[in-house]
Amino acid sequence: MRLKVEFTTEPFELDGFPEHARTARRVVDEAGLSVDVGPFGTTAEGEAEPTLSAIDRLVRETLAHGATRISLQVSVLEGAEDEGEGAG
Repeated sequence: MRLKVEFTTEPFELDGFPEHARTARRVVDEAGLSVDVGPFGTTAEGEAEPTLSAIDRLVRETLAHGATRISLQVSVLEGAEDEGEGAG
């Protein structure tokens, strides 16, 4: 199964790139996820296990680096379910 996670970390800083945002980007990069950085958030996608592991690290490590709020949404990518799942 492939997952997509969309996330933002706060507080926002208009004058620079905060440490918690750098940390979030490093985590998804190290997980080998496909990443798209947008003006209002970041989207990453990949296979379920590395994506779920990255989400755990992202939450823990961005909080440790100054995030005061993390918003995220996780979606199963259409057509990405493993064959045979849901049977029975």
